[in-house]
Amino acid sequence: MIREVFMPALSSTMTEGKIVTWTKSPGDKVEKGETVLVVESDKADMDVESFYEGYLAAIAVSAGESAPVGAMIGLIAETEAEIAAAQAKVQGGAASAPASPASSTPAATPTPAPVAATSNGASAEVATAVEAPVAVAASAGSGRLVVSPRARKLAKQFKIDLNTLKGSGPFGRIIAEDVEAAAGKTPVAAPSVPASTTPVSAGSSKPAAATGSVEPAVAAAAAAGEVVPFNTLQQAVTRNMVASLQVPTFHVGYTIATDALDKLYKQVKSKGVTMTALLAKAVAVTLQKHPLLNACYTDQGIQYRSQINVAIAVAMPGGGLITPVLRGADQTDLYSMSREWKDLVERSRAKQLQPEEYNSGTFTLSNLGMFGVDRFDAILPPGQGSILAIGASQPQVVATKEGMMGIKTQMQVNITCDHRIIYGADAAAFLQDLAKLIETNPQSLTL
Repeated sequence: MIREVFMPALSSTMTEGKIVTWTKSPGDKVEKGETVLVVESDKADMDVESFYEGYLAAIAVSAGESAPVGAMIGLIAETEAEIAAAQAKVQGGAASAPASPASSTPAATPTPAPVAATSNGASAEVATAVEAPVAVAASAGSGRLVVSPRARKLAKQFKIDLNTLKGSGPFGRIIAEDVEAAAGKTPVAAPSVPASTTPVSAGSSKPAAATGSVEPAVAAAAAAGEVVPFNTLQQAVTRNMVASLQVPTFHVGYTIATDALDKLYKQVKSKGVTMTALLAKAVAVTLQKHPLLNACYTDQGIQYRSQINVAIAVAMPGGGLITPVLRGADQTDLYSMSREWKDLVERSRAKQLQPEEYNSGTFTLSNLGMFGVDRFDAILPPGQGSILAIGASQPQVVATKEGMMGIKTQMQVNITCDHRIIYGADAAAFLQDLAKLIETNPQSLTL
């Protein structure tokens, strides 16, 4: 029996995926649960595993190429004798169209695709196969240690501590060969991927070094007159921005004195607390009093959220941006939040975030203040009611209540809101309470 491998839907917003690399070559034996390829979804790279044992017979979409969700990208043969027939099928283009009931072989009955469990308990639904589904799973990992399922199985077999290994797979992923080498076994030669087919993000030949900062890595300049195609992440951002144009929005600005916040930051910086975490915590605490600002529009009415999840925009190497999410930010202590944020940024730069770690935000922060930008407007993300743009904190000459002139450090913030559910007074009241917290009682953020 020959089974088709389809491009899986690794997130609810994914419409197409890009193949980073095939970990198997045509003719290679494939075990059940073994990684077959690595797919780049909208904002992350994930392993794709097989539910079936057999042989990778043919590759229809090479590494570096993209395909729509549901499109056939390869064939797995149950026996070696079927490999030639499968390769002929791909060469003849008999199954190059996306999978659908209309394009299925008449004698075949579409089977509902199974849901494959990932290494961290998440799941990804995959497209339906024509003869039988080839199940896949996303397992990019939820921590800094990223291990392929087969490598994890071998580590258990050989009693190897994965924390002592350095991964040689994509983006530092620990693969089976790494475990075999540590165990003193002779690893099977990994299939070589021609340099011409290895995908490279626009302007970058490798992932940028992960840091705890949200400063963007600057992409290499393109040659004059060159047209550089959008990478997968940029395409996702473009779709979201176009969708945002359909929403009626308004902007409200506010000036906040940051002397007290800056003083607190100097006190806690040595303990690993970042200014990003301070601002996210301040926003989350203020949102507790203003649940409407944390809500979103639906056709049925206002959807109030059960959790305050603060998303923060991070520029990505090679172009585009991603919004890692601090989930339950109002309930997380400041020190834990800072550690979590550092981890999220590191893994976002290495494209190792799980979908729920970048698409579950209920309120977004965009901070260009680090560049000295004093004010700007942010575009509302789809599915949210508000986004706060944060400008630079700068010394300003101001008049005091006593009628004297003085100097205060101030920052400009500007909130963009969905006017279908939020009105000017709602946004103004939120900003007023946020300013009061930052100016008079920032110390409470450490409690």
